[in-house]
Amino acid sequence: MKFGTACIHAGQAPDPATGAIMTPIYQTSTYVQAAPGEHKGYDYARTANPTRTALEANLAALEGGAHGICFASGMGAIDGVMRLLSAGDHVVACDDLYGGTYRLFTQIFTRYGLEFSFADMSDPAKVQAAIGPHTKLVWLESPTNPLLKVLDIEAVAKLARRAGAWVVVDNTFATPYLQRPLALGAHAVVHSLTKYLGGHSDVVGGAVVTDDPDIAQRVHYVQNAAGAVPGALDCFLVLRGTKTLHVRMERHCQNGQRVAEYLEAHPAVGRVFYPGLPSHPQHALARRQMRAFGGMVSFRLRDDSLARAARLCSATRLFSLAESLGGVESLIEHPAIMTHASIPKAVRESYGVNDSLIRLSVGIEDGDDLIEDLAQALDAAGR
Repeated sequence: MKFGTACIHAGQAPDPATGAIMTPIYQTSTYVQAAPGEHKGYDYARTANPTRTALEANLAALEGGAHGICFASGMGAIDGVMRLLSAGDHVVACDDLYGGTYRLFTQIFTRYGLEFSFADMSDPAKVQAAIGPHTKLVWLESPTNPLLKVLDIEAVAKLARRAGAWVVVDNTFATPYLQRPLALGAHAVVHSLTKYLGGHSDVVGGAVVTDDPDIAQRVHYVQNAAGAVPGALDCFLVLRGTKTLHVRMERHCQNGQRVAEYLEAHPAVGRVFYPGLPSHPQHALARRQMRAFGGMVSFRLRDDSLARAARLCSATRLFSLAESLGGVESLIEHPAIMTHASIPKAVRESYGVNDSLIRLSVGIEDGDDLIEDLAQALDAAGR
């Protein structure tokens, strides 16, 4: 089954009771049993729900995995993976990563005895140097958030497996349409379903997909025991989103490329971060590892001014000033103030997230309109 067909059909047979082509919203908390312990595969909705079952099968198929496990948010999914570790275990994570993930690692799980190292994973030698005798997990994003580094998933996975560690990839920015980390050697993939997979800025959710039956069993156990599960309506909305993932991503990528090329040529812009540009340090790797380059674009203004960056973020008309990403509408945000504010200033600046950095989630509007909006905002910010 090709990818676009899987988006529409995987995990979703017509409802056997009515023939409904859309998976029903099973809005129920419990299920009647014929006798104690005798049921139709469902006993309590925290443990399982038919709408969630369909979504989990759909996501597993899209990532080329065998098991999908859904959570109430992307952070819930990350938390579910981290609960597989024990006090004294060591985690190596990429240095440029989402602020919420950094906060969970450094402010929550360090209190329970986990140790973390952060490495520039664009250089596999630095990953190797960071791995130690107690390393149990290597965590990466690719492209990273917000500097859009492209990491060699296959090379990192080989290093992690050689050390006996799991490698988990947050594939939220790329989606399975652009890359499949499991095929490159990752043990598991994590998604914020809130973003491209949902695609319409109207649902919050998360997922873990894996080929490893042991990891799947353990994450399923956490899912049920801790209970951070999505509701049936949330699962229905994400299923609605995945049906159009392939066509939406094509437009996101087209618009992202156009916006990046426009910004790179603009005299007020100092640097553009986008894997589709030949100037990107990992452009060749991105061409090899990804189908296309996505809809996320970050850039720095030439004069490195916080005031000017703030004016620009407030001056756009089509790009809405808001956190999150991956919806059909375009968004603009200031990472140092918004999505990455939980990372200490000195730390984020050492990674390159400074006060003039702006992140765009380029939507599927007409590309000409988006460029006109950025042109007038850049002009307004410079006054």
